[in-house]
Parts: sequence; C-alpha cells; structure tokens
Amino acid sequence: MGSPLGLRDPTSARGALLFAGGLAAVIYTDALQTLIMVLGAIMLAVRAFNAIGGYSNLEEAYLKAVPSKIVPNTTCHLPRADAMHLFRDPISGDLPWTGMTFGLSIMATWYWCTDQVIVQRSLSARSLNHAKAGSILASYLKMLPLFVIIMPGMISRVLFPDAVACVDPEECTRVCGAAVGCSNIAYPKLVVELMPSGLRGLMIAVMMAALMSSLTSIFNSSSTLFTMDIWRRMRPGASERELLVVGRVVTVLLVALSVVWIPILQSSGGGQLYIYIQAVTSYLAPPVTAVFILAVFWPRANEQGAFWGLMAGLALGLARMGLELAHPMPRCGVPDGRPWLLADLHYLHFAALLCATTGAVVVGGSLMTPPPPSDRLQDLTWWSLSWEPPQHSMDSTSQRCPHGSCSEAPGSWQPTEGHPALQDTTESPFWTRVCSINAVVLLCINIFCYAYFA
Repeated sequence: MGSPLGLRDPTSARGALLFAGGLAAVIYTDALQTLIMVLGAIMLAVRAFNAIGGYSNLEEAYLKAVPSKIVPNTTCHLPRADAMHLFRDPISGDLPWTGMTFGLSIMATWYWCTDQVIVQRSLSARSLNHAKAGSILASYLKMLPLFVIIMPGMISRVLFPDAVACVDPEECTRVCGAAVGCSNIAYPKLVVELMPSGLRGLMIAVMMAALMSSLTSIFNSSSTLFTMDIWRRMRPGASERELLVVGRVVTVLLVALSVVWIPILQSSGGGQLYIYIQAVTSYLAPPVTAVFILAVFWPRANEQGAFWGLMAGLALGLARMGLELAHPMPRCGVPDGRPWLLADLHYLHFAALLCATTGAVVVGGSLMTPPPPSDRLQDLTWWSLSWEPPQHSMDSTSQRCPHGSCSEAPGSWQPTEGHPALQDTTESPFWTRVCSINAVVLLCINIFCYAYFA
C-alpha cells in the first residue's frame, strides 16, 4: 500500500523518520483532544437540555425562538417549520432530501475514501484491522454531533434569540461583528452562559482543541502532499533537510492564507460556517469521487480520462465557487438577485450534477484513448484484486528491495521497524468479525436516526 507519506524507495527511510515525528505528534494530539472534546460536549449538552426542560420541549421552544428586533415585512426571523426533520422539501428546503441522499453521499465518499487526512492516518495503521477499527470508531463518534452540537445549538437560539437569531444588520454587527447573521456564535454563547467558571475554561479549551485538531491535520496533510508529490517531482535530488524545510514553509504559508481568508469566510454562506464548508466541498470534491469510483470499479478507466475529467470538474466547480463569492447570499429583506445557478440550484444538487458530469468526461476520455495495460491493474481495481494474503519473507529479494530497484548490493538494506515493508497486512479472523459486526450496527443506527428524524 505504500507509506503514509508517499515514500517509494528505501533510500528515503531517513526522510520518513524526519516527517514521522510530525504525523505522530498530530495523531497523538488528536487522540487526546478527541477525549476532551467528547466529554466536554456531552457535559454541555446535558446542561443545555436541563435548561429548557428536556428533549420533549425542544421542538416547541425552538419554533417560538424569535428575536425582538426584526426586519419588517419579512419572515427570515421565524424558525423553519421543518427544523426537526432531516428530509426536507427538494425545492424549497434549505437542506433538500435529494441533496441529502445524493449530494452528501458523494461528499462523504470523497472524505472517507480519498481525503488526505483520512488516508494518511489509515496508511499509518499497524494492520488492516487497526485501520478498519479506527474508521469504525470515528463513525461512532460521527453520530454524536447531532446530539451534542446541533441540538445544543438549537437550544442556544431558544435561550438567546436576540443574539443567536438576530436578523437586523445593525443588531448583528453589534452582537458578533457580522451583518449577515450570528448563528456561528450559538455554541460559544451557550458555553459562556451555561457553564460554571471552572467548566467554562475547560469548554473553551475544548473548542480550541477542536480548532487545533482540524488545523493541524489539514496543515500536516497539505504540506506532505505538496512536498512529496510536487516538490520532489520538481527537484528529484532534493535532500531530506530540504524537504523538511519546504514542508515547514508550506505550513506557514497555509496559515497565512487561512488568516487572509477569514473575512471572506464570515460573509459567505449567509454567515453560517457549516453551510460555507459544505458548499465549498460540493464544488471541489465530486470530481475526485467520480474518478475514484470509476478507477476502482471500471478497469477501462485510464490516466487520460481521469485527467480530463478532473480538469473539467475543477473548472465547473471553480466557476460555481467564483459566482458565489461574487454574489453572496442576500441579507434579510434584500431581494435575491443572484444568477439562477446560485438561486435555483442548491449546492448539494450541484454536487450530484458535477459528479455525473465528471464521470461522463472520464468515460468519454478513457474510451477515446488506449486502455491501461492489464499487468498494471493488479490489485488496483475491484476486479483485479488479489485475495491471497501477502507472504512476507525477510530473506527474499523482494523484501530487501520492496519496490524492485535497490542501488545497494543485495542484503545491504533492511527495512527498519515501522517501515511500510514490515506493516502487517494480514487480518485476524476474530477482529475482522468484530469490525464487520460493528459496521452492521452502525448502518442500523444510521437507518434508525434517518427514519426517526425524517
């Protein structure tokens, strides 16, 4: 499978050691911060539900959460009548069920199967069972935000409607500094107002931990991608020290770019951070999902088709993203003069169309160019996957030279402990069954939640 850092030859072992410290530090930090975040979020959720009298009162109280200062002759200050439902109208819904079913599924496939943050951690696992168990644990944790983030956010609007649900631009600017709305302060407002002094500091640390966890993961993965896949191609003879310096410089540049992007982020998505993140993902992720699915399940897909599919998808996605930046969502009471591509085509529907368009380009480009050689597809597609477990032998030439090209004399290089050549790619039958059972349980829980809140 290769190393989590993309190293392909044994001469880069020292480079792997240099970079392994960064990845290991991020993983250990993420594990500790996750524990803090989960415990803190559960504590806050319990206090929030107690403040409104329990879950049974949430829906009724939420529908009455209206700010005192409104924009005349508008309804944007009123909570949505379908606020407690996941499946909403496919045309007028702010989160249409068609987009939930198809658009979000496409983005979820991109995130869990191709996103560098997830792939990097999966490839760093000690064994396939560890990789599967890690994904299943993350999936269990993904069930928590509905109850410890989303619903407490709704409770925050109930308790503080004038701040969280403000619609008047002057009032919103006074409350949070953003004229488009203050829904982003719902969770911090709940922390500051409900938690006692000691726990309040803990929860502030929790939110900082969440921010740090996301940023360190993204910065580490992005710098690794640039250093190993771009810089090493531009400078094949780059030393390990040079690669380390380039990785650090890229991280600093990414931090600077993130700071510069904050004003744009605050005014996008109607002032709602979640909508902005999902919208941007729907413009950039579907082409990758289309190429990934076709590459795995269609052996005829080739490099030319994938390249032109990604280029076409990227161009269409950036065009939509540019339109949204040029025509932000109007404030309450302002007529919607955006182009039809923004006003009438939901971003989740756009994601599904973009994925289908990219897939069509990939298929067309692949059929018009020669197919990939069959000997190069071994273990790379579903239909050419070898189900035989790999045989590891430290005395074999292939083990000494795992990539088939060693400049050293035979036996002069041996993989060190932790090197990808020593990763355990076999699976324990017992833990394989445990992972499979938990996967089925997760599927049942998801179906139940969708049915209950549909």
